[in-house]
Amino acid sequence: MIHLDNVTKRFPGGQEALSGLSIEVQKGEMVFVTGHSGAGKSTLLRLIAVIERPTSGQVIVDKQNTRRVKRRKIPAYRRQIGMVFQDHKLLYDRPVFDNVALPLIIAGVSHRDAGRRVRAALDQVGLLHKEKQNPQTCSAGEQQRVGIARAIVTRPKVLIADEPTGNLDPELSLEVMRIFRRFNEVGVTLLIASHDISLIDRLGCRRIALEDGRLRQEVDPWQ
Repeated sequence: MIHLDNVTKRFPGGQEALSGLSIEVQKGEMVFVTGHSGAGKSTLLRLIAVIERPTSGQVIVDKQNTRRVKRRKIPAYRRQIGMVFQDHKLLYDRPVFDNVALPLIIAGVSHRDAGRRVRAALDQVGLLHKEKQNPQTCSAGEQQRVGIARAIVTRPKVLIADEPTGNLDPELSLEVMRIFRRFNEVGVTLLIASHDISLIDRLGCRRIALEDGRLRQEVDPWQ
């Protein structure tokens, strides 16, 4: 489902965020990316989302080479990918419902269908009762779940998350990871950047460790 072949990402000034990285995530897998700050975790996810393009090498997502995705086709490409961020990136001038509905509105989904899908997504993360509230009145854990609902409302094949539990306490972190696990159980492919090794170990998923933009180690608990 996700394949990186000898990928290098070099920013202006010569800094290499990724260097000759090759990894593969199979369809239906839930995989974690770990590493210190600056190891390349966020850059990896940004390449998958075509927020950045590789300097060299290939990034293949669901058989699509991201280097060949034209600029005007990027919004359509991103509809197959759900993205969850550490800082939520919610709109505080709109209620929870509108925040979750935003990707559907951009995609031109009908009002009726959008309403049904937004409520289904909120129900999946346990926030259906919060649909009319402003996100600022929600707890940190609830805001993160709003972000997850927005990410999955388009029914993506792939879900990527950048430090989704970085600002949460251990109990809330585990709750968020259990939500991800439920999506994985119905076939969604997940790639999650996280520094919380103890939490990852509890989930028993494959772990890819980066160091200075290179693959340092792969840990598969099933092998």
